[in-house]
Amino acid sequence: MKKSLSLALASLLGLSVQAQHKLDKIWETDSIINLPESVLPDTKAGILYVSIMGNSSDQKDGIGGIGKLDMNGKVIDLEWINGLNAPKGLAKHGNTLYAADITDVVIIDIPSSKVLHKIPITGSAFLNDITVTDKGVVYVSDTRTKKIHKIINNKAEVYLENIEGVNGLKAIGKDLYIAGGDKQLLKANEKKEITALAELPCGGDGIEPVGNGDFVYSCWGGYIYYVYANGKSELLLDSTTEKKNTADIGYDPIKKIVYVPTFFKKSVAAYQLK
Repeated sequence: MKKSLSLALASLLGLSVQAQHKLDKIWETDSIINLPESVLPDTKAGILYVSIMGNSSDQKDGIGGIGKLDMNGKVIDLEWINGLNAPKGLAKHGNTLYAADITDVVIIDIPSSKVLHKIPITGSAFLNDITVTDKGVVYVSDTRTKKIHKIINNKAEVYLENIEGVNGLKAIGKDLYIAGGDKQLLKANEKKEITALAELPCGGDGIEPVGNGDFVYSCWGGYIYYVYANGKSELLLDSTTEKKNTADIGYDPIKKIVYVPTFFKKSVAAYQLK
């Protein structure tokens, strides 16, 4: 009997460990955002920046832009920046916002709401996600060429090559975390040595650190996973039956809120991470 009780208790504990995280929906906007791909929270300013691709993910049609919502999903300005092509990943450093825009990195001055200039990335085809270090070094992924480019003082160079399915990026300290390697979460150190941290069921779009070496990891098709530092993962959200995509997520580390652009459903949703 004691042995049976011990086994039952161990099983229950195992289940609790595997199911200790979840996402609870807080709000979702109406379907008013034309192909939202990325959400970047600025918690101090109380703004959610949203990249709006327009009618296509890869056409240089000039109808893309960046919009602003407040932290509760209320529209501030969906045409804050316009005249872009199909902007995707967003990153912020000081008063500067960076956007990956097919073959250019767009640099925006936030206080003046103006595009300062665009940096053409030589040989690029489909710039996707972008991240910036605390020292202002920018990294941008190109999914179609399997490369990551590095930008210092507005000058770009190839940083890493031959990364299958490269998409989501996050610079943390001297390390660069990468959704790539065909359904993997990778880490590249300052010597460009790459380590595989986790294997996932699908290729990643957005990756956000949530503390203790753990990440929230989104797959474009409609899945969000919690990835532990030890490489294990658990499913947090499956919105595939609703045909809702989960593109390049944003994260508020203070309130533990995940912001999800739904792409073809043309909305942004907020979820409480528990």
